[in-house]
Amino acid sequence: MMASLKITRHIVRQYGILLLPVLLLFTSASMAAVSEQTGGSAVPNPGTDLWRAVREGPTPNVGTSQVQSVGSTTLIAESGEKWRTLRRQYMIPWGGWLLAGMLGLIVVFHLVRKAPERFDESSEQWIQRFPGYDRILHWFMAGTFIFLALTGLVLLLGRFLLLPVFGPEAFGAIASACKEGHNLFGPLFMLALVLFLLRFASRNWFTRGDLSWFARGGGMFSGKHPSAGFFNAGEKLLFWSLAFAGAVLCVSGLILLFPQFGQSRELMQTLMLLHALAALGIVAFTFGHIYLATIGVPGSLNAMNTGRVDADWARAHHDRWHRECEEQGLIEKQQS
Repeated sequence: MMASLKITRHIVRQYGILLLPVLLLFTSASMAAVSEQTGGSAVPNPGTDLWRAVREGPTPNVGTSQVQSVGSTTLIAESGEKWRTLRRQYMIPWGGWLLAGMLGLIVVFHLVRKAPERFDESSEQWIQRFPGYDRILHWFMAGTFIFLALTGLVLLLGRFLLLPVFGPEAFGAIASACKEGHNLFGPLFMLALVLFLLRFASRNWFTRGDLSWFARGGGMFSGKHPSAGFFNAGEKLLFWSLAFAGAVLCVSGLILLFPQFGQSRELMQTLMLLHALAALGIVAFTFGHIYLATIGVPGSLNAMNTGRVDADWARAHHDRWHRECEEQGLIEKQQS
């Protein structure tokens, strides 16, 4: 009995932080679903019946306006209600479940997988993997991405997760700050993405050996890593997923941020959903990247912190790259 309690305490102490975001996201998704089932806000809008009558009345829903812009003569955009329903009934709850499910899978995988091999610089040799510019660019990209992800999730899920906790006034201030910050940091992410693609695209083209890497699951279950070059197939997949999703986010974000381009309201509604879908997909993908770069593959984080990796680590995870470095005399003695 005592042994069982010790094991339970060990699991809670070691993985409790990983389980907390899972619980929070599950809560947000559940609240979103319940809110939709109960009709959303508990405070009725006194103008609902009036505007419903205007929209459904015999008078055409088109008038005249001195404002010359797309859709300026439409009194009520009926597509807005369809967009709202799609966003609230499908996008928000399923997006919450997607992120919670990804975190849950990572926790389960970590608990049941074979313990990864550790390299505590035992070989006394190291290889320079990323120079200073690469590391600065990576953390610049990571910083802007994380900020945009957090502010975007607040705007998407905050009404169901934060509003009941902080109340309307505090949540209104939080949401407003997140909206302004999201808009301001968006162009910085665009710059980081372009520089990132220019810097690393040439090393991320898929090769014939990558199929074998995927077929063997990257060695995550067997403990023996398939052959790989400077980047393995999983890292390449993440890179091109980020490139594609990032392009969608940047293009849709520009159109949403600058409505004076002449786009219609319907186009902006569609792009807002597409923007959220791309963001949710890449955030879920990034959860796996963060896990593997930290506790999932010990020694990986050294590459972006110090720029160098243990030679034994390089041989185990990127054997073809290690062989190239060996042939070029790039393996050096470990600094004290």
